[in-house]
Amino acid sequence: MRKMTRKERLTATLNGLTVDRPAVSFHEIGGFLIDPDDPDEYNIYNAPSWRPLLDLAEEHTDLIRMVSPVRAQSHLSWDGSTNTEKRRFYVKEERWEGCNSRFARITYSINGRSLTSISRRDREIDTVWTIEPLIKTIDDVQIFLDLPDVIFEENIDAEHIRQEESKLGDRGIIMIDTEDPVCAVASMFRLEDFTLFAMTEKKLCHALMEKHSRYIWERVEKVSGYFPGRLWRIYGPEFITEPFLPPELFEEYVVRHTGPLVEKIRRNDGFVRIHSHGRVRNIMEYIAGMGADAVDPLEPPPQGDVLLKEVREKYGRELVLFGNIEIADIENMSPEKFRETVKRSLSDGTSGEGRGFVLMPTASPYGREISGRTLENYQIMIEEAEKV
Repeated sequence: MRKMTRKERLTATLNGLTVDRPAVSFHEIGGFLIDPDDPDEYNIYNAPSWRPLLDLAEEHTDLIRMVSPVRAQSHLSWDGSTNTEKRRFYVKEERWEGCNSRFARITYSINGRSLTSISRRDREIDTVWTIEPLIKTIDDVQIFLDLPDVIFEENIDAEHIRQEESKLGDRGIIMIDTEDPVCAVASMFRLEDFTLFAMTEKKLCHALMEKHSRYIWERVEKVSGYFPGRLWRIYGPEFITEPFLPPELFEEYVVRHTGPLVEKIRRNDGFVRIHSHGRVRNIMEYIAGMGADAVDPLEPPPQGDVLLKEVREKYGRELVLFGNIEIADIENMSPEKFRETVKRSLSDGTSGEGRGFVLMPTASPYGREISGRTLENYQIMIEEAEKV
């Protein structure tokens, strides 16, 4: 079989067609839009050790570029809306720096009542922590529900997506990123508080998800119409997984509120990839039942609870499988042992009959320095995929 372009390989994989070799993606590396030349002291990717890894991803992986129609970067935290004109009477945003960190406070106000959240980003780590959640009490839930829906209306940036797709050319494909209503709600709480809330206050939990559903469903409806036939990633279902919550609540919350997103995308010939870390054994039937086309990152035990070969055997004809390479193994495992790990994933992900497999890490480094071992192990992923 002739060698495919990277775009052809990914497109064929999504469609369940024969490929010249399994696709390999570095997930966020090559996925996020990263500028290593940005001198911002909080840009960890301008450190010299990052450059070879970024170049390796751009030049040798099957690029799946994550783009958002409502944010500058698809991975940025949800902050309510991008429509500042309609937000200005209800939302106040403040930003400041101190102790090598950047902070952001968002305050929602209505009828003399307020809700406040604070987030922190440290200079040496590309992660945003919520240090004060928006919802702290049951009374806060009602304040949020009373906020007018108009402040959540969004400005859709379709041109940005078109430009990024054009820049990629035959090096890969775009993947439109969106949170689901579950993610939007869970992100307003501390995780332990959301878990208890979802179990004991189902009526209010559904009300919050319905409020978020209105603008998220409208976003997906519009953008999937503007860009039919593209790959989407929906993140958030992992909040309703074991050991946090039982599988029956996955059906109650995710299938009910995220299922319609899948339907809207597929109605416009799009492909849907459901993102869910951790233990997925008992929710796979719901993911497949919603009509999803793909799932990631299928973490191996002990981080996950199912073997890739088992998922391939049971769901491989319905779903394209992404992932199975644990980021901790990339950073810590000896190259000799890691090569065997990669070979096993490639074998299990392509065994028997199935729709397709993309070798991919479950996450990516988020510190300022990339070690020689980490870079070598990423190179091994490419080498072994090219041998299949």
